[in-house]
Amino acid sequence: MMVPVRCFTCGKVVGEHWEEFKARTREGDEDPEAVLDELGIERHCCRRMLVSHKDLVDIVAPYQ
Repeated sequence: MMVPVRCFTCGKVVGEHWEEFKARTREGDEDPEAVLDELGIERHCCRRMLVSHKDLVDIVAPYQ
């Protein structure tokens, strides 16, 4: 789960792409730029949101 769900700059929903982006780039097998292109994320601000996001939900709320 990505928090925040929307891009801070333009307001576009980017949270729906987070799980796939994280899974495909986690091990460093795929280039993040290529993954973002395939997901259709074209705006620089939205790309920055996904690349720079650090998932803290597991650390903050470890008990589900």
